[in-house]
Amino acid sequence: MVTRMRSQQTAQPGLKNLDTLAKLMDAQFRIPGTNIRFGLDGLLGLIPGVGDFSSFLISIYIVSAAVNKGASGFVLARMLVNISLDALVGAVPLLGDIFDFAFKANQRNMKLLKEHYTEGRHQGSARKVIIPVVIVLLAVLAGIIWLCYKIIVWIF
Repeated sequence: MVTRMRSQQTAQPGLKNLDTLAKLMDAQFRIPGTNIRFGLDGLLGLIPGVGDFSSFLISIYIVSAAVNKGASGFVLARMLVNISLDALVGAVPLLGDIFDFAFKANQRNMKLLKEHYTEGRHQGSARKVIIPVVIVLLAVLAGIIWLCYKIIVWIF
């Protein structure tokens, strides 16, 4: 209990800076006359290759700050899934650009961190996240291999 309170106290000042960075990346600007918000992540995503990579590096910085603040493995695994999904789908032309404006991985990650430190949620190991992700990735890989096989058979 004392350890958790100490980690909450030491984590809170740094969360404000991370929250500001997440807002800049995901929701700093508003389209006039609407409630639609976007940030530098969506704008950087419009630059092929370099933009998505730079957004990914900033997201990794937020995750590394969470590691330094002692976030649980469960929170870190969920944060990594969020930024990996954002980077993978964001790399797809056009669809990825739309996804970058809508998904807001950094704000999702900040919500996870706030819940972790203020409410004591999302405790435990990363196993609860990693095992399902690995199973889904293996299923996707098997589907891609099957699809490649079908295309080769169709061609020849």
